[in-house]
Amino acid sequence: MSGTSADRSRVLLHRGRSRWAYGDNLFRGAVTAAGVLVVVVLLATAAFIAHEAWPAVSRYGLGSYLTSDRWAPSEATDGSDGPNPYGVLQFLYGTLLTSAIAMLIAVPVAIAVALTITDVAPAWLRRPLSTLVDLLAAIPSVVYGFWGVFALIPALRPFGTWATTTFDGVPVLKTVFKGPFFGVSYFSAGVVLAIMVLPIVTAICREVFATAPAAEKESALALGATRMEMLRMAVLPRSRSGIVGASILGLGRAIGETIAVTMLIGNNVLSITTSVFGQGATMPSVIANEFTEANQPDHLSSLFVVAGLLLVVALVVNTAGKIVVRRTGENIA
Repeated sequence: MSGTSADRSRVLLHRGRSRWAYGDNLFRGAVTAAGVLVVVVLLATAAFIAHEAWPAVSRYGLGSYLTSDRWAPSEATDGSDGPNPYGVLQFLYGTLLTSAIAMLIAVPVAIAVALTITDVAPAWLRRPLSTLVDLLAAIPSVVYGFWGVFALIPALRPFGTWATTTFDGVPVLKTVFKGPFFGVSYFSAGVVLAIMVLPIVTAICREVFATAPAAEKESALALGATRMEMLRMAVLPRSRSGIVGASILGLGRAIGETIAVTMLIGNNVLSITTSVFGQGATMPSVIANEFTEANQPDHLSSLFVVAGLLLVVALVVNTAGKIVVRRTGENIA
């Protein structure tokens, strides 16, 4: 009897292990397939963009796109002679400038808001405040664009007038803030982008700040540190890599934003304007504006060149961000 019971137990144990092994193998296969699918989609997207851009690249050369800031499809011809009328340098400049403006505004505000939610605001206010910030991410991009045109631009005009007159005689700044300020500009687009990326950066910073050791914060307060000193000594140093990672994710969102930027940047495709109050275009905005009317020779193919450059910029930014986050984490450790 005892032998029979032992044999039965071994059989049941073997069946249980077989079921668990089957479940483990199924789960492993599913997650591996998901990971491979992401890579396949990325490679397929890149291959499609490269295929569609190749006719224009083979005709003009990739270097001619990156060394010219004049976009004039009406000057394109069917022949092989003539310069490349599809310079994209101004779009790259506009993308980086508006994203930089957005991050300069959004990151300090996001850090302050996240610290308020985690360590400064009373307990009864933290959840409603966190919910309100998260709701900013649910607003559609086109709504931000309409709001920017009819509400933000009138609100920014006094600042634009003040900046152009105040910095008129200051070296460098007189070029950066050169007027007049008409409303639609790099600066207006950057401010709207800052509001759009604020929920992402704030949410990540909030989670990072919440992981700071409570013992260290209490120790700093017990030693006589003010709340500001406690945050500076016990929270921010340990959260440096998280802040950098949040900023990189926000920058990725800012680089790829389309509709709101298209409505606020002015869509000047002919040249680079050095002033932040000037009008310009970004890589996403020119694609959104012109792909339905691309009927000139190599026009649509050149828009795919712009799309390919946008994909490369996004990948470079995210890769650089991961490297910076890793090194920052190692320095903290």
